[in-house]
Amino acid sequence: MTGKTSVASCLVALFLIIPTVLFSQNSTQKHTLIINGRSTEVPLIQVHGHAYVGLEALADALKGSLSSSGKMIALSVPVGSANNAPAATVTTPLPASRPASDQAASWSPAFSRGFLNAGIEQMSTLREWHTALETAIQSGIPLSAGLLAPYRAKATTNLHFASVAASTPSDRDAYQLLNNEFQNMAKLSDKYVNLRASLTYIAPDALQNDDLNKRIIACGRALGAMAAAGQFSDDGSCH
Repeated sequence: MTGKTSVASCLVALFLIIPTVLFSQNSTQKHTLIINGRSTEVPLIQVHGHAYVGLEALADALKGSLSSSGKMIALSVPVGSANNAPAATVTTPLPASRPASDQAASWSPAFSRGFLNAGIEQMSTLREWHTALETAIQSGIPLSAGLLAPYRAKATTNLHFASVAASTPSDRDAYQLLNNEFQNMAKLSDKYVNLRASLTYIAPDALQNDDLNKRIIACGRALGAMAAAGQFSDDGSCH
């Protein structure tokens, strides 16, 4: 899987949704970051007239959390926090049969911290598995179940950890997509291992035209976007 989220893209997305006011343009002076009208102690630095903040301090000020895996960093911010006034609110329509009082507890799209960490770890493992398969095919390395077994085993273990960590409806919904991605990756690996075992020629660019591979890549990007946003959003490529 090739989707990657950089620190820069996380900051751009955050500043699009959280209004900020910065005072003073001189890097030698003390700067104050105000978020939704509330003054914070988040340290600021000025570089060529542009203001930058530390992600750790920003996450702490927003009562959120940071998690990372490889080159991916996810910033999760709670919705409607009482400590951020006036705070933005997100509402999701409820079925007529469900009391409105259950909305916050059962219909929040945000992931729990434990599941987000486990999910990012699983996504990283699946990406490593896919890279190993792709490299073997492109380089003409003889494929075998044993060659890819360590990646499958690690992904199986991390998928279990994600299952155990899932504690909210959004966690469980996202887990189903993670599981689907795992199953599809296993099918893709088995397909090319079996082709090799039957002495069928495998072109170096075989994956580029493989529909299952395209679905895996698309789903990986969707899962990466969910991790960066810290909340669930269904995607057809993962089904």
